[in-house]
Amino acid sequence: MEMNIALLPGDGIGPEVIAQAVKVVKAVGKKFGHTITFKEGLVGACAIDATGDPYPDATHEICAGSDAVLFGAIGDPKYDNDPKAKVRPEQGLLRMRQKLGLFANVRPTFTFPSLVHKSPLKLDRVDGVDLVFFRELTGGVYFGEPRGRNEQGTKAFDTNVYSKEEIVRLARMGFEAAQKRRKLLTCVDKANVMATSRLWRETVQELAPEYPDVKVEYEFVDAVAMRLIQWPKAYDVLITENLFGDILTDEASVISGSMGLMPSASLGSKVKLFEPIHGSYPQAAGKDIANPLGTVLSASMMFDYAFGLAEEAKLISDVVNLSLAEGVVTEDIAEDGKAYKTSEVGDWLAAKILG
Repeated sequence: MEMNIALLPGDGIGPEVIAQAVKVVKAVGKKFGHTITFKEGLVGACAIDATGDPYPDATHEICAGSDAVLFGAIGDPKYDNDPKAKVRPEQGLLRMRQKLGLFANVRPTFTFPSLVHKSPLKLDRVDGVDLVFFRELTGGVYFGEPRGRNEQGTKAFDTNVYSKEEIVRLARMGFEAAQKRRKLLTCVDKANVMATSRLWRETVQELAPEYPDVKVEYEFVDAVAMRLIQWPKAYDVLITENLFGDILTDEASVISGSMGLMPSASLGSKVKLFEPIHGSYPQAAGKDIANPLGTVLSASMMFDYAFGLAEEAKLISDVVNLSLAEGVVTEDIAEDGKAYKTSEVGDWLAAKILG
């Protein structure tokens, strides 16, 4: 198969972890006979520094012309610490999602047998957790208008807006995923106080009869925030709006024991984007210590979701599990004082795939 993959290393540790994912993708391509072409673009703080734009037109052209996008991380302290900055790295991520039509963020949370003891939760609560969030990405309060401040600067406002169409397309993805899993769907909202949440709940209720094999539950976002800690195994597939999903998926990510391990996908009608859920971690940039496994597992999701190649995806997941079992890991999850460099982990994974 021929594959055109856009690479957006981004900021901080992004270039280092993307480099390891590329090693793995190339190894898979060689093993299975795929022809893979990579094109690299700028996004985030590095794009602002180079062009003044966090998501330049040239980068958009690369992404729009690709089959899939592998994205590293975005963010830089010099912008985070300047509340008056008019252009921010994160604006590039939001604009990229909107221009590419990436309306669904898929965030799995699962545990690894060799690392389950590193979870901050008790073993009986987390062992065997396997859930996935479908978060709506291009609507809600992050994009709603009007937004801003009054003339005096003493009052600020944001607008949360959703259309039925936006909810339907995300909900259908959730229902279809639930049909392939444990057939349980949880709609997360705040329908007791928010008009947008009431529209979410009404829309999901209307769709539910089309999926009679899926059990649907409705929970308020604050209740889900508690139950994710108390008993995460209660969940299978969860669907929710942009803001709620942003918060809950980060909460769920710590269940595994390391945010550096969790992958994600952002899906649209055409291009699909894959990225680790961790941030740019600027303190570690250039030190060859960042955990690349979340990015590598994002590449595994890419082979599955973008190309429909389940065997290739499973091979990557298997070698990641092997690296964890054998202790070929970076310092954030290393034990007994033995830690590998970021680049060494990537080399080891690629060699195992080809071996």
